[in-house]
Amino acid sequence: MIPAQVIQKIRRMHIKSRRTVSGIMAGRYASVFKGSGIEFEEVREYCPGDDVKSIDWKVSARTGKTFVKKYREERESTVMLLVDMSGSLEFGTFSGKKLEKAAEVAAVLAFNAVKNNDKVGVVFFTDQVEKYIPPKKGSSHVWRVIQELFTFRPQGRGTRIAAGVDYLSRIMKKRAFVFILSDFLDTEYEHALKTAARRHELIGVQIYDPGIFHLPETGLVPLSDLETGQTILADAFDKRTRTLYEQIRKTAHADARQVFSRAKSDLLEMKTSDSVPDVLTGYFRTREKRFR
Repeated sequence: MIPAQVIQKIRRMHIKSRRTVSGIMAGRYASVFKGSGIEFEEVREYCPGDDVKSIDWKVSARTGKTFVKKYREERESTVMLLVDMSGSLEFGTFSGKKLEKAAEVAAVLAFNAVKNNDKVGVVFFTDQVEKYIPPKKGSSHVWRVIQELFTFRPQGRGTRIAAGVDYLSRIMKKRAFVFILSDFLDTEYEHALKTAARRHELIGVQIYDPGIFHLPETGLVPLSDLETGQTILADAFDKRTRTLYEQIRKTAHADARQVFSRAKSDLLEMKTSDSVPDVLTGYFRTREKRFR
């Protein structure tokens, strides 16, 4: 049984996300994330007026007649959401947990896809692939996605982004738009990104809490790793300790942008306090200008 408060959260997120996908936002999405163009359908005999560039010379040579390739326009896209469910996403200070923000982003993207008649699927991952929801259309499917975002309990606590990306590469043979929602507190996933980027369009959404970059000056501070459960004490009064902590956090945060850049893929940053519609619409607008 799903607790009543969780059901209320799911319903609120469903209503909020559906309203968020306004005409402007949906229009930006539709103009940016189009189908992959044309897809081969069949060959047929040549008719006067056919473009000679469409002649299938191999089939024509084999049959002794002139055949042309026929294509159909592929309008719909497949959107895949790779959602990090690791322990570090449970962190949050004043603006809610990172996982809650990831759920909101996923819901808004799913509604955009459905409104554009696209399919949307989900892969939940931690240090392993936790669950796969195959791509489908329809608002009832979005309801299921949102429900899973709030009720699914992963077995793992760690983070291995490569596990989710490699799994996607195996199951998705056709090109898809892939949004990876994570805080990217991980290493050794660059090769997996580069491999997947050869076939798919990858977009990372780096969700973070600004409070992670600074230690409060309150003496001994317990620092807990939400993935391993380990806790250490740090002297927050010591300036060197605070400086070192800040450097480590900022370096880990910046590493993701460098990895995505080398994989020739986009990465947008989103604070837990940010407006999801504003950040996504801004990205859609920037991407639309770039691909004109």
